[in-house]
Amino acid sequence: MEITLYNPQKGRLFTIPVQFTKDNTTWFESYRNSSDIGRITDFEGGLLIAGFDYTYPVWIYDKSRADIGYSQKRANQLLRMHV
Repeated sequence: MEITLYNPQKGRLFTIPVQFTKDNTTWFESYRNSSDIGRITDFEGGLLIAGFDYTYPVWIYDKSRADIGYSQKRANQLLRMHV
């Protein structure tokens, strides 16, 4: 499936092909507001972070789900550091 995402390192939007599977994605079911993290996905040596809302996912280079302990809270902290 193709998705459009925001790349903060380059400061622009990209459209990329990506597959969301149980092997490369962690889905979160709990949230307090719509901007909380809905899923994190390992993608080409980086991490895609997507919220529960309709904003673009963000691609962070050189990070993985394992680097942040598969944590929704740490993904949110990482997202705030880059956006």
